[in-house]
Amino acid sequence: MNATKRALIVRGGWEGHQPVAATDLFIPFLESSGYHVQIEDKPAVYADEDTMSSIDLVLQCVTMASIERDEVQGLRKAVAAGTGLAGWHGGIADSYRGSADYVQLVGGLFACHPGKEPESRVGGETDNFIPHRIDILATEHPVTTGLKSFDLVTEQYWVMTDSYNQVLATTTVAAQSWNEWSSPITSPAVWTRQWGAGRVFVATPGHSPDVLRTPQVKTIVERGMQWASR
Repeated sequence: MNATKRALIVRGGWEGHQPVAATDLFIPFLESSGYHVQIEDKPAVYADEDTMSSIDLVLQCVTMASIERDEVQGLRKAVAAGTGLAGWHGGIADSYRGSADYVQLVGGLFACHPGKEPESRVGGETDNFIPHRIDILATEHPVTTGLKSFDLVTEQYWVMTDSYNQVLATTTVAAQSWNEWSSPITSPAVWTRQWGAGRVFVATPGHSPDVLRTPQVKTIVERGMQWASR
């Protein structure tokens, strides 16, 4: 298929989320959907107005990094003008946490991923892999239509968010006797956000390529990218 659209993948940051392997999973889908794919390993491209004005979709997978003011302003301007922004897990919801302008754009910020009971922990990433449910709320939205609620055993994200999001799915963090909170907390797990003429899509599942290969997660991400794209 001849490429008629342009997708920009910005990936990097903390290697624990395997940003290269994770985004590589979706490059064939983007190319088969008619996108020319450009890959960058830093957010500096966001400050390049000529490049950003030509981008239909930004797929970002950058965890725990920093961003310059001109870069985040360039991203905000591009999205407001119609460029789509999409991502999953820490690659979008735990990026650039020092920038309030970025957090406002994406509509959510990672707070924690609750772990197993202390006596079950072994000192690795699996200490934070807990069974939880992704509850589909929006059964007629293009991203989640036809999908039913499903279960995962991986990191469960508690996110700080606001009411401007259109929440498509939620997840409920259980009260845990070894932690400080005494009642369950429900957080958005999949949401969309209108920003000017542009669209933002976020899915919090996606800690690893294995999670992204889960049929429901893979479907949500692919549909989310298509929905967000210009």
